[in-house]
Amino acid sequence: MRRRTKKIFITFAIAAYALGGEAASAGSQPPLNVVNAHARAFGTRKDTAIRIGAQLFNRQWGAQILRVYVDGAGSHQIAGIVLSGVKFHRPLTRALFMNEVNAIIQEAFSAAPVEEVDLWCVVPLAIGKGAVVSGDLAQPTERTVFSVTTRRDAAHGADDATYWDASWAHDALHDNSRGASPAAANLR
Repeated sequence: MRRRTKKIFITFAIAAYALGGEAASAGSQPPLNVVNAHARAFGTRKDTAIRIGAQLFNRQWGAQILRVYVDGAGSHQIAGIVLSGVKFHRPLTRALFMNEVNAIIQEAFSAAPVEEVDLWCVVPLAIGKGAVVSGDLAQPTERTVFSVTTRRDAAHGADDATYWDASWAHDALHDNSRGASPAAANLR
């Protein structure tokens, strides 16, 4: 019986390494970036979303990454990354936010062979008690306040081809006299 258990463990370890690129050993926990990548990955190409997420979650960004999607058909793959527009890990100005957006997009391109990265930032909407939030009659639960699409073959990252909600950008990314955004200051 002992020989069979050892054989099963070895088979499991090899399969885990082959599938996830990470060797699994008894009693070990996966790295936090891998846990976050699995928890926040969605889409028809979830394995690619996990790969992108694992790379993105290697560091803490100023803007919180909520979800990573990858959808595809045939050899075509498109990534979608959703950021929170209210829960910043550190104060962000408009310039710092755009630097982060460009860095996140470049990290996604370096992690997987996606053709395009769509990145958007959302804020929660106030929903009344008892409101339908799923199904055909669902009410929206969040609002897009920033979005950008960047193709791999583009010579540069995100630029003027973006959507900004002017009031959100003013409130969340506005430099005040202390150098911190009002939205970030309220989250401490």
